[in-house]
Amino acid sequence: MVSVGGDELGPVLAWVLDRSHEASSMDIAGLIAEAAGRLGIGETRLYLVDLQQSRLNPLPQPGGQGGHAAAAVDVEGSLAGLAYRTQRVQQSRDRDTAWFPMVDGIERIGVMQVSSSGRAPNRMQAGRALASLATLLVVSQSSHNDLIVRHQRTNPMSLQAELLWAFLPPRTIGTTRATSTAMLEPAYDVGGDAFDHTFIDGTLHLTMVDAMGHDLASGGASAAAIAACRSTRRSGAALPDIASTIDRTLARWIPDRLMTGVIAELDTRTGDFVWINCGHPPPLLIRDGHVLPRALERTAELPLGLGFHAQEPPTRHHARLQPGDRVLVHSDGVTEARSPDGDLYGEDRLTDTVIRSLASGHNAPEALRRLAGNLLAHQEHRLRDDATILLTEWHPTR
Repeated sequence: MVSVGGDELGPVLAWVLDRSHEASSMDIAGLIAEAAGRLGIGETRLYLVDLQQSRLNPLPQPGGQGGHAAAAVDVEGSLAGLAYRTQRVQQSRDRDTAWFPMVDGIERIGVMQVSSSGRAPNRMQAGRALASLATLLVVSQSSHNDLIVRHQRTNPMSLQAELLWAFLPPRTIGTTRATSTAMLEPAYDVGGDAFDHTFIDGTLHLTMVDAMGHDLASGGASAAAIAACRSTRRSGAALPDIASTIDRTLARWIPDRLMTGVIAELDTRTGDFVWINCGHPPPLLIRDGHVLPRALERTAELPLGLGFHAQEPPTRHHARLQPGDRVLVHSDGVTEARSPDGDLYGEDRLTDTVIRSLASGHNAPEALRRLAGNLLAHQEHRLRDDATILLTEWHPTR
């Protein structure tokens, strides 16, 4: 059993788990702090990243650790932010303060700060374990606890955005064979864009939809489309059936609200990529740091919502990926984002930004975080349309 300057690690983690069953979100930071004290590794504080991944907001600490409330920390230009961006432990120059990434699977949640003037043995091992446990506790309550939700936001959210985010999965999911990550802006005022991704027995399922308009009806249409997709997919149906169900659902319940979309599946064992395109911009294939021109460009089907696909299911397209390939699906709000002087963001700038970031050693979630910042800056933080990107990487030999 590992001993960390105080009690043994295993029993302390077990104690936190036992106490967590009846703990509220207000108790989480205190539980982790008490566990750190038992282990003798110092004082802790938990920070959760906001929806746009620009700030790390501290969870309330019972009694106010240090006698004062902690301030939020910028993701850019701070050690805490560096730990978040790289998913690696960062230490201050005097090594009295360490920042541990809080990661759920491969979804970045925030960071845990550990402050101590001592040199507890096995401090790094205990800190990583405690940060992982803290992440599990936060995630377990994030779906039904407003305190945690509030500390993941920096602005009020529109009604249609509230509706959509309630339906969306984590931004990043992955296995040893494949990773899928997404960005969605304007995060607090999104109208009609939505995405979905999940793993099913070695297959990665991907969906992106873009409903016409930017109002509550648009958000409702996208939410209904994601629900129809999941219901059909979970019954074991194929991609054309999913498109037909979405089309039929919109035509019946939300008439006159059209939607474009890409629905796809990646076999993570073989690299077989199958997709359907209903009036959406074609997916882009990135290989060896370059976009293969028109590699995934096919004749697009009619948009969803007309009722046409309920009788004539759309065509499935097929491509075989190579290890290391990336597929990028985006909504037209990305390439058509226009600066105040009329300059379009464009496909070339989109792919160049992503490729350069990946080539610099950033992982896919960080590449999209940087792209979101670049896109918002291009339009001076006033997006006129939703901008959504889904980036998938096949890495079977990683």
